[in-house]
Amino acid sequence: MDGEDKKSLRQRLLMEQLEAQRYISLDEIARRFSVTQQTARRDIMELERHGKLRRLHGGAMIANSIEPSELRSRRIRNAQAKDRIGACVAGLVEDGASLFLDTGTTCEAVARALVSRRNLRVVSYSLRIAAYLSEVTDFTIAVPGGFVRQVDGGVFQEQSQSFISGFKFDMAILSVSGIDDEGDLGDDDQAEVETVRSAMRRSRKVLLAVDSSKFGHRGLVRLGSLSDVDLLVSDAPPSTAISVATRAGNLAFHQAS
Repeated sequence: MDGEDKKSLRQRLLMEQLEAQRYISLDEIARRFSVTQQTARRDIMELERHGKLRRLHGGAMIANSIEPSELRSRRIRNAQAKDRIGACVAGLVEDGASLFLDTGTTCEAVARALVSRRNLRVVSYSLRIAAYLSEVTDFTIAVPGGFVRQVDGGVFQEQSQSFISGFKFDMAILSVSGIDDEGDLGDDDQAEVETVRSAMRRSRKVLLAVDSSKFGHRGLVRLGSLSDVDLLVSDAPPSTAISVATRAGNLAFHQAS
């Protein structure tokens, strides 16, 4: 088998591994396929050019980790609750504030409610949010460059964390796929988690906006814990177990009505 055939086989097996576990590090690629890290890096760069994966610092992730059907379902699911959450969040944001705004259906509801505020400066990796706010407000809006995730308009590249770390925020507004009974925050996408962690580190306050269906659920990738959050906004109080974790930190709960 010639070198090109070996590369094609290796890349096919690499994609199969990514489909199974969603994220793979350069170290794991090098170890699993007995190649150098330079070869592993070239493989993921080539696969990224073909739109098959997203390159991250130290590894790679499957290009679309959320199925389109799942995102469509999320847009419909608990839509009224998310609108109430968005309105509540907007009431906690001061005019002139600098914000990081996460992607996802709950944060899209937050963006719709933020039009009641004035002179905001917003950084988001969601093209949906950026396009909406740019059409209906005069806010200052910044987005990172990179590849667009077609399923939800999220923008990612290897340097997304560096882009986010160049800002300071009054508040980071985020949502997650689940909060388990230990108070751990989980999401479905390694790239999103790394980007959001960077924003949290650069923010004076962290606000978590989730509908109550997320309580008691565990996300694929751990983002952090409720102890990393200053404000929790939801349509209903969390479960008893999560309430214990909430009381363990300086976390203020706001119920959207």
